[in-house]
Amino acid sequence: MLDHTDENRPDDTCAIKRLQRNDAQRWDAFVETAPDATFFHRAAWRDIIEQELGHRCHYLYAERNGTITGVLPLAEVRSRLFGHSLISTPLCVYGGVVAGDAESEAQLTRAAAALANELRVGYLELRDRELRHADWPVKDLYVSFRKPIDPDHEKNLKAIPRKQRAMVRKGISLGLEATHGGTVDDFYRIYAESVRNLGTPVLSRKYYQRLQQTFGEACEITVVSHQGQPVAAVMSFYFRDEVHPYYGGSVARGRELAANDFMYWSVMQRAVDRGARLFDFGRSKRDTGSYHFKKHWGFEPQPLPYAYHLVRATDVPNLSPTNSKYRLFIKAWQRLPLPVSCALGPWLAKDLG
Repeated sequence: MLDHTDENRPDDTCAIKRLQRNDAQRWDAFVETAPDATFFHRAAWRDIIEQELGHRCHYLYAERNGTITGVLPLAEVRSRLFGHSLISTPLCVYGGVVAGDAESEAQLTRAAAALANELRVGYLELRDRELRHADWPVKDLYVSFRKPIDPDHEKNLKAIPRKQRAMVRKGISLGLEATHGGTVDDFYRIYAESVRNLGTPVLSRKYYQRLQQTFGEACEITVVSHQGQPVAAVMSFYFRDEVHPYYGGSVARGRELAANDFMYWSVMQRAVDRGARLFDFGRSKRDTGSYHFKKHWGFEPQPLPYAYHLVRATDVPNLSPTNSKYRLFIKAWQRLPLPVSCALGPWLAKDLG
């Protein structure tokens, strides 16, 4: 399927190859300039997914005349609980093919489908931001929230609807303080408690340390404190002129302090100062708490048409917490002591995709 050395192939045709160690720089150079590429298309995710999560990766790229013309990161997830799948990309909100021309996109899509058939997975999932596979089943569960931000802080504050702007001002009046460049230890204590309270397993501390070590300044932790005590934290990713607050949450008492509103406002200010011009609030499931929170900030939902090539599966998977069959598990998880949820969480979370 993947041709590396076909001497009979014309120079101007598209060849599909697997990412090798010495290809990573070329891969990232393409991603950096491709309009549809995202932070989650960067080559470094391959080692993170394989080494920290234990999933085998199949990173494919298209090449013509020695130049990369398209990329497709794929990871194979094997789970006794959640099945066998090929995803672009697990634990990332975006993925799918990024290509500079129609032939490269088509070749990469065909190669991914052929690989899914060869591996006999349940399904291939491409996490596209736009509808690219109208003839494939599409999941209509997630939306993203993305909006330009102004270089002027005051204009950004005024762009937040009145009620939510009042929450930002409440956090300011209560003396909340934001520190950028925080440590994973500071972040993890808060984030682990936050997701436990939502009934969601947390990934390992080592995973978040690996993200910070790998991406450096492009991965920044913001910690919000009240009277010297951390109450909220978020890990944000920077890519080109975008900021993406990705892993974030607050402790229980952070709600009464408006800690989340203050935190995201602080990230927005920080992003502007770093030169960002687009704020990506990430994905949410329709009609959930986070969905309404982001709408109240003045962001409009944009559908995420994740597309599926079904192999052994007969229908699009539903591993969402909104699935009624997970309700009892979520309630039980919310009652776990925090050390127990931190110990058990990584084993489950890494397979959720």
